Amino acid sequence: MYRPRTRRRRWLAGLAAGALAVTGLGGVDASAAQAAPHAGKDPRLMRILRSMSLQDKAAQLFVLQVYGKSATTAEPADVAANRKLYGVDNAAQVVARYHPGGFIYYGDNVTDPRQLAAFSNGIQRAAAAQPLRVPATIAIDQEGGIVARVQPPATQSPGSMALAAGRRTGDARALARITGGELRAVGVNQDYAPDADVNVNPANPVIGVRSFGSDSALVSDMVTAQIGGYRAGGVTPTVKHFPGHGDTTTDSHTGVPQIDHTRAEWERLDLPPFRAAIKQRVDSIMTAHIVVPSLDPSGDPATLSRPILTGILRDRLHYRGVVVTDALDMQGVRDKYGDENIPVLALKAGVDVLLKPPADAQGDGVFPRQLAAVVNAVRSGELTEKRIDESVYRILELKQRRGLFRDPYADESKIGQVVGTPEHLAVAQRATDRTTTLVKNGAGILPLRPGARKALVTGWGVSTTATLGTEIARRGATATIRQTGLSPGQPQIDEAVAAARDQDLVVAVTNRAWDVKQEPGHNGPGQADLVKALVATGKPVVVVAVRDPYDIAWFPETTTYLATYSYTAEALRSAAKVLFGELDPSGRLPVAIPARDQPGTVLYPFGHGLGY
Repeated sequence: MYRPRTRRRRWLAGLAAGALAVTGLGGVDASAAQAAPHAGKDPRLMRILRSMSLQDKAAQLFVLQVYGKSATTAEPADVAANRKLYGVDNAAQVVARYHPGGFIYYGDNVTDPRQLAAFSNGIQRAAAAQPLRVPATIAIDQEGGIVARVQPPATQSPGSMALAAGRRTGDARALARITGGELRAVGVNQDYAPDADVNVNPANPVIGVRSFGSDSALVSDMVTAQIGGYRAGGVTPTVKHFPGHGDTTTDSHTGVPQIDHTRAEWERLDLPPFRAAIKQRVDSIMTAHIVVPSLDPSGDPATLSRPILTGILRDRLHYRGVVVTDALDMQGVRDKYGDENIPVLALKAGVDVLLKPPADAQGDGVFPRQLAAVVNAVRSGELTEKRIDESVYRILELKQRRGLFRDPYADESKIGQVVGTPEHLAVAQRATDRTTTLVKNGAGILPLRPGARKALVTGWGVSTTATLGTEIARRGATATIRQTGLSPGQPQIDEAVAAARDQDLVVAVTNRAWDVKQEPGHNGPGQADLVKALVATGKPVVVVAVRDPYDIAWFPETTTYLATYSYTAEALRSAAKVLFGELDPSGRLPVAIPARDQPGTVLYPFGHGLGY
């Protein structure tokens, strides 16, 4: 293994001694450390818990973001960013100063699997060097599709809505197992996936294809399949976002969404996937920064709502696992209360893990103040230490369940045998081949015959249009690429139209063309205008929607429309196979597509999908 055996034996032998040691932040006397274990509690974990100071316990509740690509980074930009957040240079120093429960990786932390494994091992070595030797949770958002922090050569899942279009729970489980195994191979032990939201709102700006769809039963089946897959791969699955983020038009990163489902609607639409996950004994559930008046009329977001997290999740649904907040730097949880109050309110509501504390208006990290706020809340009596102990025990128990106390390290010598193997890539391609949905083929353009033709590939995405162009050229065509971006203006549209005039075929790629608002943060009408202008040329136009399938409502005049739900290389290869009849399209819509501005009028129903 990565850790030499003699050193690993010393690490394991020192665990019990370290658990009883007095830490630099405070300790307990020997009689307390040797007290009889609580009924039903693991005595080893209870010894660790009793050895922790109050500050140690509070720190264990936090999972932090850190800058850099190694635990000991000395890159000036990373060091400067970390000092602003934590007053230290890098992850190893964060561990030494604060002893946090863990870290979350983002795309900026990742170069490739070997680098990430070394980063993870550096964090775990730093944790093992502390008196208590508690291993770190290392988490990531690797949902697949549009949310994948670890890119190729790691195996890419097409994402939730794509898998639901394929309707095969076996594919969902297999790809979760592969994702979990590859994450564990690079030292990641918790994935904030799968998404259990039921996306019943086509204008949802934050969920969309991250959801398995609009049908609660389908979402439930896919979620439970992926829970089993992630566990089999060796990582902790985390279903999100309780109590359900699927019917909002506000992005909780930038605002405070409110969901106006009645209690009966919530129980019928949003609850079933979470109930199914709890029945599956899911290890972790993430909260949503959403206001749901029918569940809690106070106006508090669910993350801070005791009626929702304790009254419903703990007491009514009998959930006993770890509850983690969505990121605390999101506006959905910051509007009503100050940053320093949020961790205490979240813990009072029933949360265990506090994810990604924010920076203040000056760019200084709030974490040290939030940590102090938790400690002070216990000392003042606002929180009890027993309440903190409940959460810390759950966290320690989860780390033990994942085998982190036994061996938290990635074996850097075996990454190539696990990550992105030909077998894994083949599974991903086969699963993705079952997801492409032919929504409309009114002019009978498809399937295309291979052979010489001139084809224009235009629309969104540099790599997306290039990949499709390459796939089309492989089948005998001469492909011209005109990438026009998310928000093409009239000059880009005119250039694409001019390029289309001497072509035999036009393939137009869209990405959330339905998002036509002309405001910052929105795409505007450019993509829809582009498609309409291309159709007006009279040339055969095939539209490929590579994200939300709803785009066609904004240009119903198009005769030929495919939905891929993601823009992974596998999804684009599948689309090309469908274009040329190498695959009979078998994907079925996991949502209904309503008419533009008429949510009650359905253009294409749930389950729709054409074949050849």
